[in-house]
Amino acid sequence: MKVDLHNHTTLCNHASGTVEEYVLKAIEQKIDVFGFSDHAPMDFDLKYRMSFQQMQEYRDKVLHVKEKYRDKIEILYAYEVDFLDAHMDKRVINCDADYLIGSVHFIDEWGFDNPEFIGRYEHENIDHIWQEYFNLVEKMAESGYFDIVGHLDLIKVFKFLPKKPVKDIAIKAMKAIKEADMTIELNSAGYRKPIAQPYPSASLLKLAFKLDIPITFGSDAHKPEQIGLFADEIKKLAKSVGYTKCATFRNRKRTMVNF
Repeated sequence: MKVDLHNHTTLCNHASGTVEEYVLKAIEQKIDVFGFSDHAPMDFDLKYRMSFQQMQEYRDKVLHVKEKYRDKIEILYAYEVDFLDAHMDKRVINCDADYLIGSVHFIDEWGFDNPEFIGRYEHENIDHIWQEYFNLVEKMAESGYFDIVGHLDLIKVFKFLPKKPVKDIAIKAMKAIKEADMTIELNSAGYRKPIAQPYPSASLLKLAFKLDIPITFGSDAHKPEQIGLFADEIKKLAKSVGYTKCATFRNRKRTMVNF
């Protein structure tokens, strides 16, 4: 079964293509379960997400294509939620989504994966910011709000890599993910970035397998043509580590399927 649970819409203000175009591309790619998980509204960084007033519009659009194409593909309704401790909103956390992806995109309100702010790396201790990032991932897992960890090692996006072993930096976060019974997504978008590898790295994926943490898959598509890109590569990586099953969700309940 082909599962792809991380995909966006134009409501996030930095994507292109209609909801229907995404679905048709997913059908073309022979994806069985396709999830829309657009950037959830939040009272911070308003430029890169839908507004709270658009939540109903988003839900209606996804449920429309879910019904229209129900004989060809299973469509899921979800959100990617930025974990910022002071900005969590119950309208998102308690919505009727199939799943919630929890992602860390900010360290002290610095959008570290945004090319607009890449200059800050030159003034930072790289080992320190990697640890800060994984401390936030740990805290996100401990919150209990989310089902899936989004792009686990996103901090590597611009190839500013630590001197300290990554597994040593990430181990507490990984154990928190396990304790929270969360799923880690194998996200192919990293292949499209300067780091040119998936999230997470092979070493962290091996650690996840050792800890018996389940996985799922996501294109993190922001345009229809990105759907299914590098799907074969991430599936091959998952199998090389030892995984044979991936997660899908309905009404916040996880189901494991063969891939």
